[in-house]
Amino acid sequence: MKTAKKTIFYFSLVAGTLLILVTLLSLIYNVGLWYLKVLDFPRVQVLLGLLLLLLLFVASNHRWKLPSVLFLAGLLASIALQAYFILPYTPLVGTTVASVAPAAVEKDRRFSLLLANVWMKNRQVETLLSIIQQSDPDIVLVMETDKWWIARLAPLRKEYPYQVEYPLDNTYGMALYSRMPLESTQVRFLAHQTVPSIHTKVILDAGAVFTLHAMHPVPPKPSKYPDNVGDGENEVALLKVGKMVQQRQTPTIVAGDFNDVSWSNTSRLFGVKSRLGNVRIGRGLYNSFDATSNILRWPLDQIFVSEEFRLVELRRLPDFGSDHFPFYAELALPE
Repeated sequence: MKTAKKTIFYFSLVAGTLLILVTLLSLIYNVGLWYLKVLDFPRVQVLLGLLLLLLLFVASNHRWKLPSVLFLAGLLASIALQAYFILPYTPLVGTTVASVAPAAVEKDRRFSLLLANVWMKNRQVETLLSIIQQSDPDIVLVMETDKWWIARLAPLRKEYPYQVEYPLDNTYGMALYSRMPLESTQVRFLAHQTVPSIHTKVILDAGAVFTLHAMHPVPPKPSKYPDNVGDGENEVALLKVGKMVQQRQTPTIVAGDFNDVSWSNTSRLFGVKSRLGNVRIGRGLYNSFDATSNILRWPLDQIFVSEEFRLVELRRLPDFGSDHFPFYAELALPE
């Protein structure tokens, strides 16, 4: 019994020290070291690990001298820091995008949006088409679409007469399908010449107009495809869109796979500078990646909206073979 307790004590000491260090390093921003940038991702996992180690340490420690007290203080401080980042994405805090009942807004001022990163090598296109049919969104944004995917998404063109298709074989192809008319549509390259973004005005049935910026910025980790490894600055594409949104003249939505978690410094800075609200805040994590793992999951697919919008419904949809779950939101634009 003593041996087991001693083992637990030293395990909690070593593992706890490691997670305290991870927590402190995760506070370092704007560096070119990708392995520091990605420490923003596993905050939930680190928080759960810290809580477990706190219990193990308290249960196995029998000598409460200064080193033990200092270590306990380090665990508690790290728990508080990790919880600080996660708490806004729980129902324990208020929402930044107000909710509204469907009956409170005319149908012609409501619409739904589905985001789906298809994972370019995935071939379960029929499953995705079935999910789209069942969820019946008004706008569909698909990412990582190469020519193979665009060809097999052709059935959407009948239901969604307004389309923007930009296939690429570098995992940054995009396609936008809409039941509602699109105007002043542009495909722009904000940070990389091979990473497109879609910018368009959308006209609701009621005649109201909003601007949609569809994004798929590069990730902060090494890749054979475009990334931002070695870039000590914040994600350039998001900052450029943030500046565009600051000058907006219509209600605005920014949506897509941000390749970054909702609570990252970049995402939070984008929300502040653009003055857009994250639909997740006050509602839940809605982890959209990695669909292939039951443990390492994070909220990477994002929807930010301006103050004119209200949220009717938010859902994470079923897996379709991609490493991302589809992300669905029904929004309203009241008069």
